[in-house]
Amino acid sequence: MKSIEIEQVQNVLEGFINKEVYIHLETTNGAYTGHFNKALNAGVYIRNAQVSFSQAKIVPAEIGYRIGLKMNLGWIYAEGLTDWEMFEDTKLLMAGHDEDGRLMVALEISETPFSF
Repeated sequence: MKSIEIEQVQNVLEGFINKEVYIHLETTNGAYTGHFNKALNAGVYIRNAQVSFSQAKIVPAEIGYRIGLKMNLGWIYAEGLTDWEMFEDTKLLMAGHDEDGRLMVALEISETPFSF
């Protein structure tokens, strides 16, 4: 993966606008991040949610970047993203890693469903 370059990622995001796409969104402070406070356990995992969004925006955040996808009835957003990679010209993977390289958040967008 390479570090996010805002203009490149924005261009890729715009290529998914008004298409039926599949989303994978995951946050964790569990197995990957067991070094944090054990009293707080929060996470999100959703895979193969089929959505369409009319706007996509990447902006700097306190750590990394925040990406928002505007849907008809709301938003999807992920914050703390630091790295990205494109696969097969139809799958965008963005991830946020801490200073030691541990995964904190992942957001993927694909024109085809993700495998299990």
